[in-house]
Amino acid sequence: MQGVLAPVLTPFDRDLNPDPSRFARFCRTLLDEGCDALALFGTTSEANSLSLEERERLLDAVLEAGVPPHKLIIGTGCSALPDTVRLTRKAARARCGGTLMLPPFYYKNVSEEGVYRSFAQAIDRAGEPRIRVYLYHIPQVSQVGIALGVIGRLLKAYPGVVAGIKDSSGDFENTRAMLRAFPGFEVFVGTEKLLLANLREGGAGCISATANVNAPAIARAFRSRTEETQREIDVVRARFEKLPLIAALKEAVASRTGDETWRLLRPPLVELSAEQRQTLRAG
Repeated sequence: MQGVLAPVLTPFDRDLNPDPSRFARFCRTLLDEGCDALALFGTTSEANSLSLEERERLLDAVLEAGVPPHKLIIGTGCSALPDTVRLTRKAARARCGGTLMLPPFYYKNVSEEGVYRSFAQAIDRAGEPRIRVYLYHIPQVSQVGIALGVIGRLLKAYPGVVAGIKDSSGDFENTRAMLRAFPGFEVFVGTEKLLLANLREGGAGCISATANVNAPAIARAFRSRTEETQREIDVVRARFEKLPLIAALKEAVASRTGDETWRLLRPPLVELSAEQRQTLRAG
């Protein structure tokens, strides 16, 4: 797995139910626009506002729409271990390209041993030989990091299973440390702002929210690996980072498609205000 992956936005209907058919169509659009693969049910997908059954229905719709399963990484990290196991098992049996697994994110100040056991238990209980796990490091949100020591233990205990990581910390020194400590480990950065730096260090690519609205340009930057294309995608990213990111992305998709229901988010997230929409349009 390498390249540009979009963590796919989740469309809702007016009753705030996820819309499987629109979700599947959007997945196909993102692949057509240049994404190498897709990450479903991460932060940008509002996954932790979705029930287990809702995630399963959305995944089924994407597969039934003909999206190749090997182009999907499925977010399976849940607060409850049995839920993580159930989603991980489903993704593996569907022959998806991998799962993206959060550390335990409710209890804080947990030990490295606790983080390690959380991942190990999920892998062991899933019991699927086809499973490929990508760790999800986003400490500014989860408040639980994934230390190098934990990664090393997991790679030793589960060779060929623990395949890589999404480092959404924004700290490239942390990313570089992973790359240098674990050759061959597939490291994705969580923002295209760090794409070129990651590639130059041997990283796999990026899993970036902005790929929902700027996939062609980010894909060009991945292929060309030049300072010029990096600067171009940095400008777009900066425009969205001025605002609540998920709401701004949904606003952009709504404007592009003419479908105002794309603006809908599940609480506690809310849509952009009129003033914020103006800021987005002004760039």
